[in-house]
Amino acid sequence: MEQHIAIVGLNASGKTQLVEKYLRENPSRYVRYITFRDTYGGDNDRTYYLQQRWNQMEIDPETPTVEQLLEKAYKAGGNGAEDGKAFKEHLYDIFNLRYLLDKYIILLSSGELRKFVLCRALMGRPKKLIIDNPFIGLDSETREQLKGVLADMAHEHGLQIVLILTKETEVPDFITDIRRIESNDKGIILEAHPEMVSELLATQQQSAIGKSDNIVNLKKVKIQYGPRTILKDLDWNIRRGERWALSGQNGAGKSTLLSIICCDNPQSYANDVALFGMQRGHGESIWEIKKHIGYVSPEMHRSYTRDLPVMRIIASGLKDTIGLYVQPTEEDYAICRKWMRVFGIENLAEKSFIKLSSGEQRLVLVVRAFVKCPDLLILDEPLHGLDQPRSEMVKDIINEYCKDKSKTLIMVTHYEENLPKCITDRKVLKRNI
Repeated sequence: MEQHIAIVGLNASGKTQLVEKYLRENPSRYVRYITFRDTYGGDNDRTYYLQQRWNQMEIDPETPTVEQLLEKAYKAGGNGAEDGKAFKEHLYDIFNLRYLLDKYIILLSSGELRKFVLCRALMGRPKKLIIDNPFIGLDSETREQLKGVLADMAHEHGLQIVLILTKETEVPDFITDIRRIESNDKGIILEAHPEMVSELLATQQQSAIGKSDNIVNLKKVKIQYGPRTILKDLDWNIRRGERWALSGQNGAGKSTLLSIICCDNPQSYANDVALFGMQRGHGESIWEIKKHIGYVSPEMHRSYTRDLPVMRIIASGLKDTIGLYVQPTEEDYAICRKWMRVFGIENLAEKSFIKLSSGEQRLVLVVRAFVKCPDLLILDEPLHGLDQPRSEMVKDIINEYCKDKSKTLIMVTHYEENLPKCITDRKVLKRNI
């Protein structure tokens, strides 16, 4: 009987290094390793982020569609005519990809992207499939579908599966062997200090932007790319001090909606959008608005591909840039160090961001969102890839931050247990097919 393995351990415990060592020592074209880091081709990730957040109306005509890329993988997999076609159609159905086939790859949401990558890998008919954190970013329905797909591939198609996970609760039933990796000294994050949040809020308070308590006011918003409508007749009013949970299926438009609020979508000018009481398109400065928003998302995570120290990544949050183009002051660095102490990661300050584990990277970007004590905190899947202790720590810090009644929160997650106790309101988006 083929073994199906789950490698489970805390962030930075060495799970990924273990797998990469195995792959170096046992090279094979029949082994497929999915990390979700190279989805758009490495150095092109920054271009991807800019297109996702701003230039979606000017997509290069050479950009492939989902169907074109999947057909390429299908042909490269050497699938037989009838058997291969039936297998391809089966994958389209179980991943619910038919509605995405004509969509440009650059326009996929984070969850849609994961479904595409998994389908493409299976199209190649590998004998062993190794997946790093396969379930994060997927809505609950898709997570269950994926577990069923992997179980079917394991039992019916002879595929050996190895999953790399941070939480043992995510281990599927078909797994036959759980290998627990104990943390080493490098993986230990220092003690967090959520109690410091109130002190930092008191010393870092910004001057309020505008006089309105209406932080976000959207009326009948419609976002459309070609024939595809992402959002239609959407109304949403967020008042100062409210804490919203934003949810919906993969592809429902959550990231697009947040791009409007973050001033990163040009179609906001064609809609009735007001932020902090100021109507978009009436001469307000984008950068003045951005000064009051802290933000983290899966798309942003993929955009950080340069070999920069963690301290510089966090300091970029003070300047509202992807990367760091303005030299921070010593005062800026002092603020960053205090927030790193809140999250217990001051030991990472001089480490290379791209050499951290994906969970550590996500934690660094969460700190980046907090570092300027924003009036509006937008956290899109902030706990992606975090182990249980760090997830609980981040939720505690969010709760402490939101004790300040002037602070407003929007949080996106597909896991109900990831929501902090401070949530007061909910917004659910439905996908337009």
